[in-house]
Amino acid sequence: MATKIFDAGHLAEEQQSRITSSTAIGFNALQPMLRLQVSMLRLWANNIEALAQNYEKGVDTFSSALEHERQRQRAA
Repeated sequence: MATKIFDAGHLAEEQQSRITSSTAIGFNALQPMLRLQVSMLRLWANNIEALAQNYEKGVDTFSSALEHERQRQRAA
């Protein structure tokens, strides 16, 4: 029994088991924070996309208004 406790392989296996379990605990604690960050990144990306679409619509409206104004000036 005493030789098994001081066996190098047994000590390495026990240490590896502790490291594995502490790593698993760390990843389990980190998972909700990562999910929150991913959802915030998706929200940010959706907002940027909506901003780009609104900007594009505004540019289209402005350029069509300019074109209409130029046609009106040519006709006058």
